[in-house]
Amino acid sequence: MTTHWTATALAQLATSQWPQAPLISAADIDEPIVPGHWLWDFWPAQLEDGSVAEVEGGALWFALSAPHSVDPLERHRVARIRLLHKGPGGWHDLGLAMPDGWSPGSREWSGSAVLRGRELTLWFTAAGRRGETTPSFEQRLFEAKARVEPGPRLEEWSPATELVASDGTMYDLAQAATGSVGTIKAFRDPAWFRDPADGKAWLLFTGSAAGSRHTHNGVIGIAEQVGSAWRLLPPLVSADGVNNELERPHLVVIGGRYHLFWSTQSSVFAPGVSAPTGLYGMVADQIKGPWRPLGGSGLLVANPVAAPDQAYSWLVGSDGSISSFVDVLPDGTFGGIFAPELSYFRL
Repeated sequence: MTTHWTATALAQLATSQWPQAPLISAADIDEPIVPGHWLWDFWPAQLEDGSVAEVEGGALWFALSAPHSVDPLERHRVARIRLLHKGPGGWHDLGLAMPDGWSPGSREWSGSAVLRGRELTLWFTAAGRRGETTPSFEQRLFEAKARVEPGPRLEEWSPATELVASDGTMYDLAQAATGSVGTIKAFRDPAWFRDPADGKAWLLFTGSAAGSRHTHNGVIGIAEQVGSAWRLLPPLVSADGVNNELERPHLVVIGGRYHLFWSTQSSVFAPGVSAPTGLYGMVADQIKGPWRPLGGSGLLVANPVAAPDQAYSWLVGSDGSISSFVDVLPDGTFGGIFAPELSYFRL
């Protein structure tokens, strides 16, 4: 059931005009949501149908955070998940989502969240191991639950439970002790999805192909829920030999068809493959595919040529909204804040 994202498909970009996002100016950027902290990789608490859950007149959002004292390029080594509330009055910081010492990792990376009544389920990446003296790049997928109390705030966290482990056969174990951004192998970014066709629950994630002879072996992994357990399946999409990281994959049903989206950077394409940093996607009539690259190449929207790294980590909502964070601006500074929203239906 694996669909291959090929260099041939991407070669179409050499003879076509890239769909580019508007240039972000200083006037488009809000004041810091959390003074003294970078924020990136935003995601909202959703309902099971993928719509954003309403909480106290607004929405709960999660984001990775790190203090400004950290070099932005090193922020992943200290990242914690932060809880935010976005309402009519703007953004409000609600502090760290999980208590200190609760996560099984030495830090926390991206995930997804669903609200059922007052119970919130958070799926997230535990990077490294709690208590390690030197941050490693091991990545594991976990689930934890909490109750949403007035404020809003999250209380009564359940112990974090590992969902499914990389098997070393279909997926690389992603247990590197050292590495650098863009080159490490992946088993992260869990994105939960309920199929409206049959009610089955699925978990997508960023992975790497096991046993590959290529240095660039990114895949979009998937697991299906069977009872209370999760079962690994072969990747939905493979970019083996083409790209190293298909990050933050997620599914959205639009017009009765399944749309699979992910983000990737120009720097993680294999040598000889040229494509921009942007939001990419494929479409299919069912989850198991076959998947067809949007527009032939898969590129939905790229950063503008004048600012090729201005935004990243795009997330498409069920309403067609596209959120991301401000990455590197033309003057070379790191944004670390919510970027102006785009609309999938207008692109």
